[in-house]
Amino acid sequence: MSVCMDLEPKAVFAFFEEIAQIPHGSGNTRAISDYCVEFAKLRGLFVAQDDHNNVIIKKPGTAGYEYSNPVIIQGHLDMVCEKEADCDVDFTRDGLKLYVEDDFLKAEGTTLGGDDGIAVAYALALLDAANICHPPLEVVFTVDEEVGMLGAEAIDLSIIDGRRLLNIDSDEEGYFLTSCAGGMRADCRLPVAWDTVSGQSLEVKIHGLLGGHSGGEIHKERANAVMVAGRILKAFREEVEFGLSSFVGGLMDNAIPRECAARIVVRGEISTFFALAEQWNEVLKKEYQTSDPGITVTVTAGEEGSFSVLDARSFSKVLFFLRNVPWGIQHMSMEIPGLVETSLNPGIMKLHEDQFQLSFSLRSSVTSRKYEMLDRLVFLTEFLGGEVETSGDYPAWEYKADSPLRQLMADTYRELTGKEPVIEAIHAGLECGIFSGKLPGLDCISFGPNNYDIHTPKERLSISSTQRVWKLILEFLKRAK
Repeated sequence: MSVCMDLEPKAVFAFFEEIAQIPHGSGNTRAISDYCVEFAKLRGLFVAQDDHNNVIIKKPGTAGYEYSNPVIIQGHLDMVCEKEADCDVDFTRDGLKLYVEDDFLKAEGTTLGGDDGIAVAYALALLDAANICHPPLEVVFTVDEEVGMLGAEAIDLSIIDGRRLLNIDSDEEGYFLTSCAGGMRADCRLPVAWDTVSGQSLEVKIHGLLGGHSGGEIHKERANAVMVAGRILKAFREEVEFGLSSFVGGLMDNAIPRECAARIVVRGEISTFFALAEQWNEVLKKEYQTSDPGITVTVTAGEEGSFSVLDARSFSKVLFFLRNVPWGIQHMSMEIPGLVETSLNPGIMKLHEDQFQLSFSLRSSVTSRKYEMLDRLVFLTEFLGGEVETSGDYPAWEYKADSPLRQLMADTYRELTGKEPVIEAIHAGLECGIFSGKLPGLDCISFGPNNYDIHTPKERLSISSTQRVWKLILEFLKRAK
C-alpha cells in the first residue's frame, strides 16, 4: 500500500515514493538512471544517458512558450546511505521504508534520500504533466554528487541550450542560494605493521552522536566520533598499556561521523578501562551538553585469546595523526557574517591490513585556502611515511551581482507568500559551480523545501513545505516566458 497516496502534491510524492524503492546510494546509481531513461522513453521525450549514469531529458515548451529561453531543472540521483546500528536495510538491494509522521515524511532507521530525491520527484512531475505552463525544459540528473560531484564533473553539457538553471538541492524554504564553497576529497593513508599478542579484548565505542552534513552543519560544533575516539584512545594509553586490533568509524566523507568503534587487547586488569570510560563520559557530556548531549563512551568486554594488534610504532603514528591533523572549521568569512569559509571533515576512518586510512571532505569559498588545507594534510601524512590521494575537486560557485533569474524567483516568492526571501551564500558544496564553468553566461539559483537532519537517519522532509515549493516552481515557470 502506498504511504504517500494522500500527500499533496500527489504527482511529486508518487514519484518520490517510486524512486525510494530503487537503491540509489552514491556509486550505485545504474538502476535509478535506467528508471529515468525508461520514464522519458515512455513519454516520447528526448533522453540522453552517459556512461557515468548521468541523464538529460528535454521537454518542449507548452503553447505560447515554444520559443522561450529554456529552463534547466537540475538535481542529483544519488543519496547518502546512513542508518541506525540495528537497522537491517541493505542499501545495495533494498528500498526505503517510508512513513508519515505529522507534517513529515521519514524513513525507518535510515536516511530518507530527500537530498536530492525531492529534486528528481519535482522534475519527473513537471515532465509528466500535461496541464502546466512552462518554457522548454532541460532536466539534468547527475550522479555521485555526495562523493565529490563526480557526475557533474564528467557530464557533457554540449546539448544544453538553456542558461537559466534551477538547482533544487537546498534544504530550507525561502532561502535562495547564490554562491557556495568549492571542495574535494582527500584520502590520507599511513602504512602499518602488526604484532600478535594474547589477552582480553575490549570494544571501545563512541556513539549517541547527532552527526549531520559536513557543510551545512559544521558550524554547530557537533562532535566527530572519529576524532573523539582518537582523543579517548590516547588518554587510555597514557594510563594503561594495550594494543589496537581494529578501528572503524564514519560512512561518508561529507557526513560528520556519528559512531566509532575500536577493539583493543589488554594483557592485564581491565577494570581501569571501565572507570576511564565513566570519567570521559562526564567530560564529554559537559563539553557537548548543547551540541551533542547524547554522546557516550562505552567499554564492553570481549573474548580472550591471541589477536593481531598494531605494533607500537604504527599505533603511535595513528594516534599522533588523529591528535594533530586539522579538522572542523578553519576560517570564518570576513565578508559575510556567520558564514563558514573553510573547513574539513574527517568522515571515514578504517584500519586495513596494510594501512590506516582517514578520508576528508575539504571545503572553502576561497580556492587558495582549500589547497592550503590540503597542503597541511599532505605534509603531516608524508611526514609520518604515508601518502594522500585526492578526488572530486570542484570549484566554488561565485556570487553573480546581476541575476535576472534570482530577481524573478525572489519576486515570485514574495508575491506568493508575502514574505521576504533570504538571499545567501552557503558553505556546503553545490553543482552550480561546475555547471557555471561548463555553460558560459549561466544564471543559476539553488533552493528547495524544508528537509531537516539530512545525511542522518533522523532526516525528515516537510510535506507542507514541499507543496509550497511546488507552487513556487509552477508560478516561476509560468512567469519565465
